Amino acid sequence: MANQSIPPTIDWVSGHIELLDQTLLPTQVHTLAITSTSQLVDAISRLAVRGAPALGVAGALGVALALQEGGERGWNEAEISAAIEQVRNARPTAVNLAWGVDQVRPLISAGFDQVLAAALEIAKADEAANRAMGRRGADWWLAHVSDRPLRLLTHCNTGALATTAWGTALGVIRELALRNRIEIVFADETRPLLQGARLTAWELHQEGIPYRVLPDGAAAMAIMNGEVHGALIGADRITACGDAANKIGSLGVAIACHTKGIPFMVVAPESTVDRNMESGDEIEIEFRKDAEVINFAGTPTAPAGSKTYNPAFDVTPSRFISVIVTEKQNYHVSRGERMDQ
Repeated sequence: MANQSIPPTIDWVSGHIELLDQTLLPTQVHTLAITSTSQLVDAISRLAVRGAPALGVAGALGVALALQEGGERGWNEAEISAAIEQVRNARPTAVNLAWGVDQVRPLISAGFDQVLAAALEIAKADEAANRAMGRRGADWWLAHVSDRPLRLLTHCNTGALATTAWGTALGVIRELALRNRIEIVFADETRPLLQGARLTAWELHQEGIPYRVLPDGAAAMAIMNGEVHGALIGADRITACGDAANKIGSLGVAIACHTKGIPFMVVAPESTVDRNMESGDEIEIEFRKDAEVINFAGTPTAPAGSKTYNPAFDVTPSRFISVIVTEKQNYHVSRGERMDQ
């Protein structure tokens, strides 16, 4: 279990959204009180809250917040709708954000209480889904790699910080650790914002799970040199054919695993699957500010005015994915299995 002294990733507390500011971890544990939709959009945009399942909850709670704020400020229906759309579109690649909004938006006519209750139910269901994925994913590794302590590599952060509890890919690692089947976890640092070094390593440290942090550029070498038995990641959007968008750098890990002939697993809830989108070519990729690349902790690391290429995500084609694990089933998409069957 996660350290119980750590505040929840996101929750509704005393009439506002309360979320853990992940931009300050691991040096500071600080919660934000979000009382307006503009504050929520800002928190989502600057990654104070992040991770597909957590963004789904943020989207749903954002609708409740918009209704409450609209009532307090005397907004008309169009103004409330506009505020909700700003939340929904805060990060275009992550399908769960829009999904969370869309799950509760039809309940607006029933009133604030109904919307909030539905949003909180989404949060509750997330933990159950994560634990189901953890068990299913752990079973897959032990069946396909052998029942032994495993050396696994992961990219970005897919733990409790990316969800309401437990995690997706990191939830699989947690389940394997409970079964005494983890030897060590290799956590990519995940440039440019270091979600692997700052967040995943922090969660593994909290759990007492052995780990090493490695530069993203060292991941392929670790894989090709046989340092790991396989890799597993989360996803921000999965298409009908099984192409998966995830944090930039995921594709390189997948290609290295495919070349080495070791498993590459994607772990994500069914809500991350966009069955209306056929392939990864259709996914809108978010590009972020130059400043994230040419500065580190407020210190310039490149000449002033340098231009960058800073996509937040890349897309791994299904042919490189051994299995996609959801709370409902395993999809062996590299064998031609589809997400819409």
